[in-house]
Amino acid sequence: MLFDSSIRKELARSFGATLVVLVTVVMTMMLIRTLGQASRGSVSPSDVMLVMGFTVLGQLPIILSLSLFVAVVGVLSRMYRDSEMVIWFSGGRGLISLLPPLLRFAWPVMAVIALLSLGVWPWANAQIQELKTRYEQRSDIDRIAPGEFQESANGSRVFFIDKDAPDTQVGNNIFIAASNGPKESVTSARSARLEIRQGERFALLSQGQRLESSSDHPGLKISEFVEYGTRIGGASASATEELAVKTRATHELLMQPAIPAFQAELGWRLGLALAAINFVILGLALASVNPRAGRSGSMLFALLAFVVYYNLMTLGQSWIGAGKLGLLSFMLLLHGGTLIMAGIILAIRHNHWTPRHLWTHRRPA
Repeated sequence: MLFDSSIRKELARSFGATLVVLVTVVMTMMLIRTLGQASRGSVSPSDVMLVMGFTVLGQLPIILSLSLFVAVVGVLSRMYRDSEMVIWFSGGRGLISLLPPLLRFAWPVMAVIALLSLGVWPWANAQIQELKTRYEQRSDIDRIAPGEFQESANGSRVFFIDKDAPDTQVGNNIFIAASNGPKESVTSARSARLEIRQGERFALLSQGQRLESSSDHPGLKISEFVEYGTRIGGASASATEELAVKTRATHELLMQPAIPAFQAELGWRLGLALAAINFVILGLALASVNPRAGRSGSMLFALLAFVVYYNLMTLGQSWIGAGKLGLLSFMLLLHGGTLIMAGIILAIRHNHWTPRHLWTHRRPA
């Protein structure tokens, strides 16, 4: 009982330290990535911290699984290195007897991982998608900053406006350069105002001129106008679009199992929860210290196993989405196969089996 409490305390310390380090690294990487998206115009600069927070929240299942795996392997490797495992084995306890205290420590973390992967993951993705969609669906006038050249949402127009009027729906000294295939045009006006006509937003330019040219036909067409209207978008930016698969709730995926994309996403979410269980057993099976291989040999091998495991999950998700593999077959092959492999390795190390030992038992008397 004393041994169980001591190993759980050491696992908690190692897990907490690893989690803090990994969260800090992931937050730094996500901040750099989000700032890059903001510089490209995909995310509003004012929403950078929100997008980064939702992204880190969505990645927490993977971070928690890696922290749990590293904690198990690191603590058990330290016990081998300090000969504490020798004392444990000399008391008549085998390697499998370490599994109950490990599971008693890990089950709250597994429950949190399952909750995050099945519930919080789609919610965080939906929040990120909503922020990006709301920013991308702004009208072209909303994108314009006074005194600066700004590009439109689809990149076909460049605006310049001197917005010195007190009314936000009115602007002065307008310049618009547009390109539509072989046709190019430059429009300038003294003033402009926004109006909604038949559900569409229009910018009505007043007192200006328009220059049109085409690469197919030589020449330049110049026209002056008293009033000229150009459509800049819908009256409302809240047009409903079909949500991405990652933003759909888990119960929606379960209600439509015939769609391969839904099966692939469901397999990923369930796989995050099942992987945490496999990592505890696999960590117990892989944790050992070979003095000739150095102290970090088992940790490097464990990290390699973690990377391979998650790469196989991503590969299986793409195969399920493409219809090459069924959800149940993938779950049995990857997660069931990993569980069986970890159990075999654990049994071999628990019973100290060697190829020679197995060969002598197979030979007839």
